[in-house]
Amino acid sequence: MLNQERYKLIQELIEERNTVTVAELAKELNTSESTIRRDLTALDQLGKIRKFFGGATAIKTNEGIFEDAVSVREAMMSEEKNAIGSYAASLINDDDFVYIDSGTTTSRLIDFITNEKATYVTNGIAHAKKLIRKGLTAYVIGGKIKSVTEAVVGSEGINSLKNFNFSKAFMGANGIDIKGGFTTPDIEEALVKQTAIERSYTAFVLADNSKFRRVFPVTFCELNKCCIITDRLSDNSFSKETIIKEVNK
Repeated sequence: MLNQERYKLIQELIEERNTVTVAELAKELNTSESTIRRDLTALDQLGKIRKFFGGATAIKTNEGIFEDAVSVREAMMSEEKNAIGSYAASLINDDDFVYIDSGTTTSRLIDFITNEKATYVTNGIAHAKKLIRKGLTAYVIGGKIKSVTEAVVGSEGINSLKNFNFSKAFMGANGIDIKGGFTTPDIEEALVKQTAIERSYTAFVLADNSKFRRVFPVTFCELNKCCIITDRLSDNSFSKETIIKEVNK
C-alpha cells in the first residue's frame, strides 16, 4: 500500500472514531506499529490529525445542532458507559442529595445505584422511571419535554432547580474541549445543565472518550467547574484543566 493511500485510510478511521490507538490502526491496516507511528507523525505535521503517545485524535471541534435520538446513542460506546456509570454510582453516599442529568451515560449510572438512602432529582423522563422502579426516593423537575433527548427543559425546570442544593450532580455532555468547555447543541438544555451545576457542591461530567475535542454550539460550563469521569483519556492536556478519573486506566 502506498503512503498516500495509507494516510487517507488512517485519517478516515480517526475522523470516524475520533480517537484510535496505534495498535488498532496497525490491525485495521495490516501493517506494523512502527509504520503507523511514522504515518501519524507525518499526518500530525501536516495538521491532519493530532498525535499523542500511543495513538491519535481527530481535529474535529465544530459540531452542528443535530442530535441523534436516545435509541441511537444508547447503543454507542456501551461498555465504556457501563464502566463510567458503575464508578460514578460508587461515589454516592447515604446522606447525598443527588442530581442526575438526562443522557445515555447518566442513565447507565442509575443501573448501578445501590444506595437507597440518598435522594435523587432528575430532568430525564426515562431516568425518573428507572429510579422509581429501583424503589429509590426520586423527584423529576417540571417543564417542557424535549422529545429527542427525553429531557425536561425550559424556564419552569430552571426555576425548580433554583430551590435545590445538591451535594453531587452527575451531568452529561455532547462535547468536551479545552477552549470550548462542556457543550451541548441545545440552548434550553444548556441552561438547565448550567443551573444544576451552580446548585451543586460537586459536579461530575460522565463522558466516554469520543466526547473529547468536540464542540457543540452552546457552552454550559468551563472545564475547571466539573470533574470528569471517563473510560480513558487520549490527550493528557485535559488533565491540566480539571480532575479526571479514567475508569479503564
